[in-house]
Amino acid sequence: MEILIKASQFILSLSLLIVLHELGHFIPAKLFKTRVEKFYLFFDYKFSLFKKKVGETVYGIGWIPLGGYVKISGMIDESMDTEQMALPPQPWEFRSKPAWQRLIIMLGGVIVNFVLGILIYICLMWAYGERFLPNENVKDGVWVENQLATDLGLQTGDKILTIDGEKVQKFNQLPIEFINGNNYTIERNGEVIEKEIPIDFISKLVDRGKNAGNFINTRYPFLISGVQLDSLNASSGLKAKDMVVAINGTPIKYYDQAKLEFQKLKGQDISLTVKRGEETKEVPVKVSNYGNIGVVFGGASYNDLEKLGYYDLERIDYSFTEAIPAGLNKSWDTLTSYVKQLKKIFNPSTGAYKGLGGFISIGSIFPSEFSWETFWNITAFLSIMLGFMNLLPIPALDGGHVLFTLWEMITGKKPSDKFLEHAQVVGFILLLALLIFANGNDIFRLFK
Repeated sequence: MEILIKASQFILSLSLLIVLHELGHFIPAKLFKTRVEKFYLFFDYKFSLFKKKVGETVYGIGWIPLGGYVKISGMIDESMDTEQMALPPQPWEFRSKPAWQRLIIMLGGVIVNFVLGILIYICLMWAYGERFLPNENVKDGVWVENQLATDLGLQTGDKILTIDGEKVQKFNQLPIEFINGNNYTIERNGEVIEKEIPIDFISKLVDRGKNAGNFINTRYPFLISGVQLDSLNASSGLKAKDMVVAINGTPIKYYDQAKLEFQKLKGQDISLTVKRGEETKEVPVKVSNYGNIGVVFGGASYNDLEKLGYYDLERIDYSFTEAIPAGLNKSWDTLTSYVKQLKKIFNPSTGAYKGLGGFISIGSIFPSEFSWETFWNITAFLSIMLGFMNLLPIPALDGGHVLFTLWEMITGKKPSDKFLEHAQVVGFILLLALLIFANGNDIFRLFK
């Protein structure tokens, strides 16, 4: 059921983005009286799941869910219709239109993607506002409990101040900022320290696997979610939802502090002070020779931690007019972050190429429980990502066509149809190789 929910959201989001992207080409083509022969969601190699001709255009749904397309007469595109291109140009064909009109037609899909992403973010800001934990409110620093964070140079209690000289506003932005960044500053025991982010940090992050969890976390209180049945403290009286606040009378605020204390008290009988609802109780327990007490540690949501007095969350509600600049800022941050990650992928030393993913990776970012807020957030991100990727100057992408059209407008020389055909083939080979590599990464990670 979880896979079905994720897949349904992925297909719905992808279909919406493809249809609107192709509509961005379709509308200006029609406005400039250019014939559109096909408008398809997904590819229809050999046959279609559905098709219907209305006027001069066949509208349909293909069976290969790798994208979609509009077939515009007189244009060298994924259809590679060389027979049509061998005939004399006709007034209704793309190649007969002025360069500025062709440029607008080709940019239409990208423009729609960027505008759609911005509009969705504006509406999300208006409807839901923002809820987040400000990084500056993590006053006792972060919790480090894995080798990756240790290799990064972090210790429990470090306060992260800046990444690449920029102050990080939201705590949940820290992982992505470390991915994009090159250096960071922390405050440790009152001293400000600057550190470099290792060049192979992303490689190690990918090698941990997608189920490894965050490499950096807030510090949590010692909340007990259960007592193991075979625990040496099974009959101690400890209960789920107990919160440990002291060990042998020494106050304990965080779980990591308790772990350190237990290591000092291996094999000893001790007293835990626990908070149970409004009551405070003393519970005698035994510490094993391994330095644990046989209970299951339970995390807590930020809302729960706020109620317990640990962290103060920020809540911002926007009017519609206030949501416009907030949505624009969110869109710009999304785009610039994506561009930074793309740059890392092209640097083999970072190992970021190992994190490149295909359809499985994209589908997995959707939650297992449907939420409109999450769905539209992911769709806005994918829309901006799709717009940027299509703008890359690669033949077979919109950006390739835009590049050749701009060359024509600047030099006055139009590339030959034969050159455009060869460029289209090269572009397809590059895209196919990228598609195989990205989805191959997904498959490799499934079996790893």
